[in-house]
Amino acid sequence: MRHAAAHPFADPASVARKLIEMASGIEPVQDGRIYIELINVPFLKIGGSGKESRAAIMLAQERGWIELHGPGTFLRLTQTNSSP
Repeated sequence: MRHAAAHPFADPASVARKLIEMASGIEPVQDGRIYIELINVPFLKIGGSGKESRAAIMLAQERGWIELHGPGTFLRLTQTNSSP
C-alpha cells in the first residue's frame, strides 16, 4: 500500500510564511507597496496553486503580517511580520 505524500503547500500558515519570505526580497515600488504578481508568479512556478496562494494571503492579512491595497494589486509588509 502506498501512502501519498502531503502536498507541501497544503498548510496556509506555512505558505503564508513562504510568501512573506518571498515578499521580503522584493523591492517595493512606492510607499512600501509590492505588486502581488511578483509574489504569485514565483509561487506558482514552485508548484503552488492560486487557491493556496489566496488562502495564505488572507491568513497573512488576518494575522497582520501584510496589508492589501486596492483590489489586491499591491500588498505592504507590516512591522509585525518580523516573526511570522
